[in-house]
Amino acid sequence: VMAAGGRGWFRALALGVSFLKCLLIPAYYSTDFEVHRNWLAITHNLPVSQWYYETTSEWTLDYPPFFAWFEYALSHIAKYFDPQMLVVENLNYASRATIFFQRFSVIFTDTLFIYAVHECCRCINGKRAAKDILEKPTFILAVLLLWNFGLLIVDHIHFQYNGFLFGLMLLSVARLCQKRYLEGALLFAVLLHFKHIYVYVAPAYGIYLLRSYCFTANNADGSLKWRSFSFLHVTLLGLIVCLVSALSLGPFLVLGQLPQVISQLFPFKRGLCHAYWAPNFWALYNAMDKALTIFGLKCNFLDGTKIPKASMTGGLVQEFQHAVLPSVTPLATLICTFIAILPSVFCLWFKPQGPRGFLQCLVLCALSSFMFGWHVHEKAILLAILPLSLLSIQRAKDAGIYLILATTGHFSLFPLLFTTPELPIKILLMLLFTVYSFSSLKSLFRREKPLLNWLETIYLIQLVPLEIFCEIIFPLTPWKWHFPFVPLLLTSVYCALGITYTWLKLYISVLTERIPVRQKAE
Repeated sequence: VMAAGGRGWFRALALGVSFLKCLLIPAYYSTDFEVHRNWLAITHNLPVSQWYYETTSEWTLDYPPFFAWFEYALSHIAKYFDPQMLVVENLNYASRATIFFQRFSVIFTDTLFIYAVHECCRCINGKRAAKDILEKPTFILAVLLLWNFGLLIVDHIHFQYNGFLFGLMLLSVARLCQKRYLEGALLFAVLLHFKHIYVYVAPAYGIYLLRSYCFTANNADGSLKWRSFSFLHVTLLGLIVCLVSALSLGPFLVLGQLPQVISQLFPFKRGLCHAYWAPNFWALYNAMDKALTIFGLKCNFLDGTKIPKASMTGGLVQEFQHAVLPSVTPLATLICTFIAILPSVFCLWFKPQGPRGFLQCLVLCALSSFMFGWHVHEKAILLAILPLSLLSIQRAKDAGIYLILATTGHFSLFPLLFTTPELPIKILLMLLFTVYSFSSLKSLFRREKPLLNWLETIYLIQLVPLEIFCEIIFPLTPWKWHFPFVPLLLTSVYCALGITYTWLKLYISVLTERIPVRQKAE
C-alpha cells in the first residue's frame, strides 16, 4: 500500500504535525514538567542506589528503571542547554533553555512514534483501492494516529513523554501483525519497564502469544491442536521476559532495593480517584454517592454530623470517603478490573481471529482497567483510543465505537488545560480532529449504514452546550465560589456515561461475533 509514490504524503503528515508541536512550545505546561526536570537532576547527580530514595522534591521517581535510564541519557544532553536545571535543589526551575530542551526532547523522541505509525499503516491490507489518496484507509489511519488530539495536548501542552511509549506499543502491535512474534514480545517487555501502566494490556499480549506462537497449529474447526505446543517457543518468550527484567531490575535486586522500587511504582496511599475524577465507573459511583447524600440529608434519612466532611465539601480530595455507598478499597478495584478483563481474554483464546481479535482484546483490557482501576488518570483513556484507531478503519461497527470513544475521551481531557490562552487552542484542535475523524470514516464506509444512531449523535452534540456552560456561563455565576468543582464533576460524569457505553458496546460486539467459516479452515 505504501509504495514509493505513497511515501510523500506520510512524510508530509509527519512533518506537519512536528511543526505544530514546535508552535506549541510556549504553551502552558503542568507540574509534570517539573516532575521530569527533577528526574533529570536526580539521575544525573546521584548514584543509582539513591534514585528511588531521593525526596528533595515531592515528585519522587515513580517510573520503572528503563525510564530512569532514559532520563539519565537525556540529562547528558541537557547539561549543554542549561546546567542549572540539573541541580536537584532547583525546584520549579524553568529557564527558557530548560523549556526548549524539555519540549524538544518530547518532539524528538516522537520519531519512534512516527516510525511505529508507518509500520502499522503497512499492516493494513489495502483491499479498498481508493483512487483518491485522502480516502485510503492507510492515509486515514496515519492522520488518526499522528494527529491524535489527546496525544498532542497531553504531551506537547500538558507535558509528558507518551509519544515514544505509545510508539513502542504500536510497534510491538505491528510486529505481532507481521507474525514477528519475538520482536513484538521484546518490544512490549521493554515498554513495561519504561512505564508500568501498560501492564493493563499485558493479558492480551500473554494470551495472544501463547495462542498464536506457543501453539503452532489449529484443528480444521479453528480449535487448538494441543499437540502443536512448542517448548522451544515458550522458552524463547520466557528468556526475553527474564532478560529484559534482569536488565531493568537487576541492579536494584543486587542493592537490595527491589521493595523500595516497587513501593514507588505502586503508591496505594493515593485515593480511589485522581484529584480530578477520570470519567470511569468510579466517577459515576462517586456522583451517585453525592446525590444519595444530598437526598438523604434533605429527607432527614442521614445525620449531617456523621457524614465525613471531606466528601461533602471539595469533592476533589485525595482520600475520598463515601457517605452512603460502601467505600472502595484497592483490592475491590483490582477484583472488578480482573472480572471486567476476563471475558475479553476468553474470547481471544476460544474465538481466535488473528491480529484483529488481539487488537479487540487489547482495547477491552485498556478500557476495563480504565473503568475499574485504582487512582486512574484521565490520560489513560489514550491507551484504548490509539489501538482502537487501527480497528476503526477496518469495519464500520468499530468505526462507530471509535468515534464515540475518541470524542468523549478527548473531551474529558479538556480540564487538564485550564488556562485561558489554551482555551481556543484546545477547542480548535479538538474540532479539527473530530470533524476529520467523522468525515473520513463516513466516506470510508459510505456504502454501509450510518456509523452512529440518533441517540449516540444527540449524546455527542450535547458536549457543545456542556463545554459552553463549564467555560463561559459557570464562571459568571455566584456558584463559582461555593461549588468550584461543579464543571469538573459534570464533565467527568457526562463523559463517563459515553465511555461506559462504548465499553459495553464493544464487549457485546466481540462476544456476539460469529467466526466466519473460511477462517476456520486456515
